[in-house]
Amino acid sequence: SQANFEEDSQKQPAVGHWKPLMPSKGSREEPETGCQDAGGVDETQSTEQLNVSRLRSSSVEIREKGSEFLKEELHKAQKELKLKDKECERLSKVREQLEQELEELTASLFEEAHKMVREANTKQAASEKQLREARGKIDMLQAEVTALKTLVITSTPSSPNRELHPQLQSPSKTVFRKGHGRNKSTSSAVVSAASPNVTPEPVSHECKEVDSILFAEFQAWKESPTLDKSCSFLDRIYREDVGPCLDFTKQELSELVRVAVEQNTLTIEPVASQTLPVVKVSAEERGGPKKCALSGLPRTCKHRIMLGDSGNYYYISPSCRARITAVCNFFTYIRYIQQGLVRQDVELMYWEVMRLRREMSLAKLGFYPSEM
Repeated sequence: SQANFEEDSQKQPAVGHWKPLMPSKGSREEPETGCQDAGGVDETQSTEQLNVSRLRSSSVEIREKGSEFLKEELHKAQKELKLKDKECERLSKVREQLEQELEELTASLFEEAHKMVREANTKQAASEKQLREARGKIDMLQAEVTALKTLVITSTPSSPNRELHPQLQSPSKTVFRKGHGRNKSTSSAVVSAASPNVTPEPVSHECKEVDSILFAEFQAWKESPTLDKSCSFLDRIYREDVGPCLDFTKQELSELVRVAVEQNTLTIEPVASQTLPVVKVSAEERGGPKKCALSGLPRTCKHRIMLGDSGNYYYISPSCRARITAVCNFFTYIRYIQQGLVRQDVELMYWEVMRLRREMSLAKLGFYPSEM
């Protein structure tokens, strides 16, 4: 700005002294000199004022240019700031979206992992259950095959082996062998159910009519036979037959008997009067030859039961034995159906189930064969 000011001052024309064209009369040199001095002072003052005004104008111009420059810079900075704000907002949205996707992915992975673990546990439990059932079936089939071989070899319908069938002997001639024979809960039904192709003999002088509801439930169960009592077929039989038939006075022991029958671990064997077994439970709980452990009543007990491999024997009366045997016969037959050993018409199997249900009902009411 100072250089501009000096350049402008140099370009200004020089101011000369006024010289009148015609000197007035009586004019002297002194007044002229005075005028010249006054003119020089005025010229100096005007030059200074001009310089000051130029300085002021140049400073104003500089201020305006500086203000414009600053405004432009501020505008640029604001634009850049807005762009940076938009970029930050966009990056923030991207980060939130990535975090949300990461959370969803993590949650889905955990859910999938838990699902796989649950499925693996379920499959493992099902496999273990199938393995246990298969082993139980193998043991049961081996025992039944052994029993059938023994029956075929040593007993025929025309001349049955009375030692293998003590119920065929008269009470006065019953002879107990040393080391009492043990019959599993399925042995009482082995003759009738082990021959799948033999049609059960219909009851003579009796009319029969299929109940549509019961037959429909049996058909539905026959499509996929199971021992799960939650199905409608077995649920009805549990409520109407199995439950009442195994409902004895001693509730706790009755429940143990029911579980043993369901698991096919109940053993029934005849009692020898001259041999008293060594047991682990008190005489009050196991009963005795003259007292039934299930009913608690004084009865002549010709048989005793053992639950699983506990080694504890309980004396039972003929009536209680008939009720337990009727339930065991029913479970044996439906196990044969489940294993595919019974190859009969559906209606014939239905009537056999109804016959077994009738046996349970009669046993519950106190009817049982005299040989028991």
